[in-house]
Amino acid sequence: MPVYNKLVRDLIPQVIEKSGSKFTTRTLDPSEHLTEIKKKLYEEVQEFQETKNNQDALEELADILELIHAALSIHEATYEDLERIRIAKKEKRGGFEEGIYLIEVEDE
Repeated sequence: MPVYNKLVRDLIPQVIEKSGSKFTTRTLDPSEHLTEIKKKLYEEVQEFQETKNNQDALEELADILELIHAALSIHEATYEDLERIRIAKKEKRGGFEEGIYLIEVEDE
């Protein structure tokens, strides 16, 4: 039997059960949950980097966004809170839409 030891989506146990397989799960405490969200975010970003087409890229971005939503609840914040912070940072320092790539900065 394969051992996974990783965070999975909430309905995965039902999917496994419907397939007729047996499984073991446990519910993580908030500290462990956040640690596993961070690990899973890293995994999903790696998968996003490996995408070769728009559909696969959007699937991975959706996974990343789902993990962000999960992390927000652990930090007792809403998506609206996050969006306010994002907008404030964008107004102060800009976004990433223009593709500006910094080569170097000469110290004075």
